[in-house]
Amino acid sequence: MDIILRNSSGKPIYEQIIDQVKEQIMAGTLAAGDALPSMRLLAKELRISVITTKRAYEELERDGFLENVPGKGCFVAPQDQELLREAQLRKVEERLVQAVEEARKGAFPPETLHEMLDILYKGEEL
Repeated sequence: MDIILRNSSGKPIYEQIIDQVKEQIMAGTLAAGDALPSMRLLAKELRISVITTKRAYEELERDGFLENVPGKGCFVAPQDQELLREAQLRKVEERLVQAVEEARKGAFPPETLHEMLDILYKGEEL
């Protein structure tokens, strides 16, 4: 499990862990039943407090992304694919809202945004 922490992100460390674990689950990098490192091991690897990893794991469990099996560890919980898709759509919508706000500031017409989106979606460079 790859977690990269950034002090300059402005987000608390536990939220960075949560976001990255969710991303890996939604992307399929982490699958249902995969074991996660223990809270102590992850804290040691990331050089952070065990309290921070505990908070991240607890929130991930509360949100249904992880299952804690006493004596065995934390595992990726089975996911409802429709819920994962909906979460991904919400994330895309949030970013599109930001893009639309920026376009409005620059007084760009919607057609320009459509064109840019088509180009970016196809993987072409602007």
